[in-house]
Amino acid sequence: MKNYEPNFANRVSTAAKAKQAMLKKASAIDPSKAPGFAERQAVRHALSIEREAQRAERKAARLAEKIRRAEEKAAEEVRKAEALVAEEVARVKALEDEKERLIAEAAEEERRVIELEATQKAARDARYAARKARKR
Repeated sequence: MKNYEPNFANRVSTAAKAKQAMLKKASAIDPSKAPGFAERQAVRHALSIEREAQRAERKAARLAEKIRRAEEKAAEEVRKAEALVAEEVARVKALEDEKERLIAEAAEEERRVIELEATQKAARDARYAARKARKR
């Protein structure tokens, strides 16, 4: 074996055999029977539960914030709508007041016209009566 030089195939074969031996040795050891395995598993499980709880809390906080923003937006829209309604009510009341004022002015104008016509008729009747009296 003095002149033995391992070629590539020999090296690959040796590496594969070593890997198989390590896998066999590792599979022979049951990790559940190792000392401290149960404690490590319990710690991992507790950490996993804690992470899930933190995720749930963050998600709940995001949802609560989203709900709060939606409520604020809805409240703002309600305030805007109420302001628009109040503005419209004020405008309608102003129009009704203007209508009543115009009706009152029209009635007053009609009364003055009737009064003027009545005085003009009375004056005309007086002139007619005076003319008739002069002719007799």
